[in-house]
Amino acid sequence: MTTPDEHSGAQPAQPEAGPAVPRPAPAAAPAPEAEPAPPEAPLFAPPVTRQPPASPTAQAAEAPSPSTASVPPAAPPVFGPPAMHAPAQPPGSHAPGVQAPHAPHAGAHQTWPPGSPAPDQPQRVVRVRRSKARRSMSVVWVVPMLLLALAAGVVGGLVGGNLSHDDHLTSADLPTSAASGSTLRDPGSVAGIASGILPSVVSIEATSSDGTATGTGFVLREDGYLLTNNHVVASTADGAGTLTVTFADGHQADARIVGRTSDYDLAVVKVDEDGLDPLVLGNSDDVVVGDPVVAVGAPLGLAGTVTTGIVSAKNRPVSAGDATDTAFINAIQTDAAINPGNSGGPLVDGAGEVIGINSAIAQPPGGLNGTGGSIGLGFAIPSNQARRTAEQLIETGHATYPVIGVLLDQSYTGEGVKVSANAQQGGDPVTADGPADKAGIRAGDVILAIDGRPVTDPDELIVAIRAHEPGDVVELKVRTGKDSRTVRVTLDEAGN
Repeated sequence: MTTPDEHSGAQPAQPEAGPAVPRPAPAAAPAPEAEPAPPEAPLFAPPVTRQPPASPTAQAAEAPSPSTASVPPAAPPVFGPPAMHAPAQPPGSHAPGVQAPHAPHAGAHQTWPPGSPAPDQPQRVVRVRRSKARRSMSVVWVVPMLLLALAAGVVGGLVGGNLSHDDHLTSADLPTSAASGSTLRDPGSVAGIASGILPSVVSIEATSSDGTATGTGFVLREDGYLLTNNHVVASTADGAGTLTVTFADGHQADARIVGRTSDYDLAVVKVDEDGLDPLVLGNSDDVVVGDPVVAVGAPLGLAGTVTTGIVSAKNRPVSAGDATDTAFINAIQTDAAINPGNSGGPLVDGAGEVIGINSAIAQPPGGLNGTGGSIGLGFAIPSNQARRTAEQLIETGHATYPVIGVLLDQSYTGEGVKVSANAQQGGDPVTADGPADKAGIRAGDVILAIDGRPVTDPDELIVAIRAHEPGDVVELKVRTGKDSRTVRVTLDEAGN
């Protein structure tokens, strides 16, 4: 940036050497010939080299006389940083690096800016710094900032739109169902079967000093006879407990035991009511694997629960209970969900007839009794067995079961089932004059099959025999030493 004097276009005069005295006002004299004008100064002049300040002594020597009073410095440039002031110099002298003010030629007309000192007054040299040019922001930063601003605007617009948007309608006007509203179902459907059997299924609660056990039962006769499992009511068998029956409509009635058997895990109880709707006991021999079935009961106390599945297997040997009170069941296996509380409830076929009484469930290895639930392995007493036993219990109060008159060796491993070679707990291995003795079976013989079906476990043989009635004839394949033969055995009767 230039000072105001630099615009006059005059060449600065060279002062004469000599003592510093005040310069008098210039006398009128003809102006010297004008020298050629210097080339135009560049827009940005090179920076002025800053000189170190003079010592105090030198400043005192160079100070102007009192008659030459300091005058206010020229006004700073309109643009740029504030002017830096150098010490005043006497006329005719030069400060290092600083150009002396121009002396105008005599007679020349000099135009001074307003407020500047008169031409005959010494002027203070003003040192001016060139301001630094402002750097423009790099494109590396500008582009991301523009993108960020654009994204912020879009997000803000979306958020503002969502906050101000109203999703409420004057009327929801949702689609309506085309169904007729009827709850009637095909009698052969699961819903139709369930509606036909639920009124005949009851919940049973047995309360004794041991606590409260719950199970299920169903109506056998319209005059109040109900069928259930023995293990549901066994805790009240000595008369110290109470039985309470809850019907599908919610009303309750006290019940008493008519008869029970732990050998088949069945019991008949009686309530003083008439006009009940009994279920029909179907023919379990006609059931085939894969038939659809429906189970009804009160699992975990949830009365009226309906589950469905199929017949998974037949003639599945199942022993339930403990060593002193074991039930042997030639069971129907099903994958219908059966849980604690389903015991004694009906397993019905597609016609709504009872083909089994739900009695047991399998537990995974390592599981504790009574703590597990359904794993898709449930077992039911076949209805034909339940019919025979229920009739005996209603008529006599106890039930019988068939036997062949032998004791089995539980420690034997190998093919078939071995007749014990020695007496057990005071009993002979083969009952004298019993069915097996009459058929020629001896202690130590191995029974390989019954009615053509191989057996490999003692419980399997017992279950297969108890699936018959006393007086039935069965064929047994027996091995003595290395010789095998088939014998016919007429089953005897045993029981309570």
